[in-house]
Amino acid sequence: MNPQSRFFAITISMAAAFLAVVTTATTAIADPVKKPLKVFILAGQSNMEGHAHVRTFDYLAADPVTAPILKEMRNADGTPRVCEKVWISDLFGNQEGEPGGEKHGKLTVGYGAQNDLKIGPEFTFGIYMQKTLDEPILLIKTAWGGKSLHTDFRPPSAGPYELNQFQLDLYKKQGKNIEEVRAEKAQASGRFYRLMTDHVKKVLADIKQVCPDYDSQQGYELAGFVWFQGWNDLCDGHVYPNHDKPGGFNNYSTLLAQLIRDVRKDLSAPQLPFVIGVMGVGGLQERPNQQTYFRQAMAAPAGLAEFKGKVVNVLTEKYWDARLDELVSRWEKVEDKSAALNKDKNLTREQRAAALEKYTAEVYTPEELQVKEAGASNRGYHYLGSAKILTQIGKGFADAMLEVMKQPTASGKETERSGSK
Repeated sequence: MNPQSRFFAITISMAAAFLAVVTTATTAIADPVKKPLKVFILAGQSNMEGHAHVRTFDYLAADPVTAPILKEMRNADGTPRVCEKVWISDLFGNQEGEPGGEKHGKLTVGYGAQNDLKIGPEFTFGIYMQKTLDEPILLIKTAWGGKSLHTDFRPPSAGPYELNQFQLDLYKKQGKNIEEVRAEKAQASGRFYRLMTDHVKKVLADIKQVCPDYDSQQGYELAGFVWFQGWNDLCDGHVYPNHDKPGGFNNYSTLLAQLIRDVRKDLSAPQLPFVIGVMGVGGLQERPNQQTYFRQAMAAPAGLAEFKGKVVNVLTEKYWDARLDELVSRWEKVEDKSAALNKDKNLTREQRAAALEKYTAEVYTPEELQVKEAGASNRGYHYLGSAKILTQIGKGFADAMLEVMKQPTASGKETERSGSK
């Protein structure tokens, strides 16, 4: 072989060796060791279901705080995002608050309350968890409207609901059969807690049904639990007769701590991170009242030594939209006027419509009415059905969960492996 041929042969060999190294390195980068599927449980009542209609999405664009969130929620063409690496199983309720069925698929809009065009906190929770973790995620959501912690979600360790003295005196005065009431309460106690834990176990036993790409060798990691509930307990003066006094909701704190312990036990995850979405309807309160007493009770378990670093609160009051709330509250005047006009049989339909339009113009400026219609789709107790509020709450849950997950467990790891199926 002449010198020139030898030179070309050596050059080609070196190039081939270099290409092999680069190819191997690239393959290693593109095909990393698969991490366990991260599983998060989202549970509660109607606000965890979510009543924010997609028509309120555009309202986020006007605020520099929420405009970046809107970009994460949409594709470039403005359509709602479909999360390719986040799946959800949603055990939802019907109009009566009873189990209505289960739907699952890739996370997108339509996993809100009883409507394919609504969202709850799950949407931005999943988006921001995936954005930070960059790992496959499964959300298991169990939420039903109008459900209490004192009875419906009552944890097993609390035992059946016991009537308090206020209720005993009241029911006797009403002539009710106390033993029948006791039996009804005992039967209802913990029913939705059991539905929740049973569904979680069912999904984990057959993950591929929800996540077709799930690799059983990859396994899963039960990574966190988000609790967003409270309205029915807040409003129940029979169960909490001292609701207008400091400490009037102390039993809620006890029950929530028991729920955390029982969920961890029943799901074999002794250090499962918990995020508590503290009820924030109405926003910041200027003076102590029933709302603040309840919020204090709801937040109290996170302060217990046994839960230190693994149970945290998200104060959802900070996401409240006071201006939107004020605009929505004015609508009651319009509704009252409409009812009065409908009772007037001397008016034609056209006259009623014209009178109502004139009155509405007295209550709202055109700009105010536009803001109300753009930002709200429901009542105050449902966070106004505002995507601006609920998407911030979902992101807040994700941010809090990510911080909790950084805390070491007893084994020294940031999170614990729950199993592989």
